[in-house]
Amino acid sequence: MLSACQTTRERLLAEGYPAPFASGFEDGCGSGRHAAQALGEFRKNVPVYLSDRQYATGWDDGFRQCQASAIADFQRHVGIDSKEDRDWRHAKDQGWGKALGR
Repeated sequence: MLSACQTTRERLLAEGYPAPFASGFEDGCGSGRHAAQALGEFRKNVPVYLSDRQYATGWDDGFRQCQASAIADFQRHVGIDSKEDRDWRHAKDQGWGKALGR
């Protein structure tokens, strides 16, 4: 019951992940969820992202996982899943990857 009240960061810390990774994952996850929406908002501590590999790895993992989850939830809700839609999403994701790449 208490675990339902934990933040993502607290849950990851309780599972033994390093603090920078947990912070990065939480920031990246929120950004990934927002990226799946029309007007997304990103949260990334860029100086830490560039200097702390654990934070960067956590951010990247959180972004990818939560963006994919949010997109899948939306698709289930509206029933979108044609080959054309998948091809378009793939091309869009490739573009985002290039734009956000290091």
